[in-house]
Amino acid sequence: MSVSRLFRNAKEVILDAGNSERLGSRRLAIRDIRRAIGSDGDAGGVSIPNLITLGRVILVPVVFWLLLTGELQVAFLAFVAAGISDAVDGFLAKRFNWETELGAYLDPLADKLLIVCIFIALGVTGRLPSWLVILVVSRDALIVMAVMLSWLLDHPTPMKPLAISKMNTVAQIVLAATVLADEAFTLKLKGPVQLLTFLAAGTTIASLVAYLRVWLRHMTIDETPRSK
Repeated sequence: MSVSRLFRNAKEVILDAGNSERLGSRRLAIRDIRRAIGSDGDAGGVSIPNLITLGRVILVPVVFWLLLTGELQVAFLAFVAAGISDAVDGFLAKRFNWETELGAYLDPLADKLLIVCIFIALGVTGRLPSWLVILVVSRDALIVMAVMLSWLLDHPTPMKPLAISKMNTVAQIVLAATVLADEAFTLKLKGPVQLLTFLAAGTTIASLVAYLRVWLRHMTIDETPRSK
């Protein structure tokens, strides 16, 4: 075996050892974090992702107040912070297996509260058309009423997120972010805002129809055996 080949083999062994050491250190760090916090991610009885989500809920009235008082730049930054926190709590829940039943309900509720409050504030201040705000709020109210009615009739409906609903959420978030950025930094985005307004309206109507179809099908199937 030549000397150059010996040096090459030795270099590969050293590199492999270094990679293994770094990988081992990373695993040890993750293990230490889990031991310090707890395998279920509890911090004082509440999981860390849920604490982050609760922080986002608390941020909702703050953003609402900032919008009503005209502090648009601060409101935009708070909205961005809320979006980052949404990504962080989702990552932590999946990465460390800290997903909980409370988080499954709390996370989408926090997102919906934030979006609805922003739309209402933008509508009250004339930055969004009132018909769109009424449409968005009515859609959510009708869905909540349908779910409550199914519970009252002892036919709880498993309302799973639909593809069109996810598209609607994205459209509403992008519209809210665009309007906030446009108003806060004078970006003159009138064309994109109009396009996003009609996109959000269309997906809002489509998602409402889709959810009501699922709900009616569920209620009809459950009522059929009783009518015989």
